[in-house]
Amino acid sequence: MVIKLFNDKREMAKVAAGLAASDLRQAIQEQGKARIIAATGAAQFEFLEALTSLPGIDWKRVEMFHLDEYVGLPASHPASFCRFLQERLIQKTGITKHFLLDGEQDPLKVIRRTGEALRSAPVDVAFVGIGENGHLAFNDPPADFETEEPYIVVALDEACRRQQLGEGWFSALADVPQGAISMSIRQILKAKKIHCIVPDARKAKAVKACFDGEISPLAPASILRNHKDTIVYLDQHSAALLNPATLASAS
Repeated sequence: MVIKLFNDKREMAKVAAGLAASDLRQAIQEQGKARIIAATGAAQFEFLEALTSLPGIDWKRVEMFHLDEYVGLPASHPASFCRFLQERLIQKTGITKHFLLDGEQDPLKVIRRTGEALRSAPVDVAFVGIGENGHLAFNDPPADFETEEPYIVVALDEACRRQQLGEGWFSALADVPQGAISMSIRQILKAKKIHCIVPDARKAKAVKACFDGEISPLAPASILRNHKDTIVYLDQHSAALLNPATLASAS
């Protein structure tokens, strides 16, 4: 794992998008296609805006898998991650092969169907973030580091649900779903390359827990330290609490 530190999140997004685009172009050139995992949420706004504006990516050759989705939430809801990906990635690029997680269908059927497609070939690039509670996808602490299932149904803890409320996706905590479909930790780690985009001061405590503390299910994204080709992108606000020794490893 490599940490890259930036002055602000727009600079961070621009660099992350450039490196991610390079990975996509290389996979398409070498294999004829690229398989990606796409994250959602407010932290991904600038990154996806930058990525979708870059030239030279044959998006028709990209297969996209969805990282997580709320159980029971219609795609028409402003908080729907299906809607997020449609508006901020699919419609902007023309991706035609995508595997979205339908939150209104039986979650067990959804994870079985999508999981089979995901397992059919390796994933080239994963885009992820880190939650305010340290979660990776919707794997809240204590996260399951052992399951080999590609997708699992999870219960969302209060810290996670309060983050969604704080980001403005819901009008009240009671409106935030209590369950979700999430890609599993081990499945995320099977991606050849991982780009982890983590801006803003509200993520600083989670960043410290994940990268200064022990690798632990209590800090789920800490497991990224075991992945050989992960880049974590931080701005000065999200990195504010990190130990100097950790920051010294940043490039």
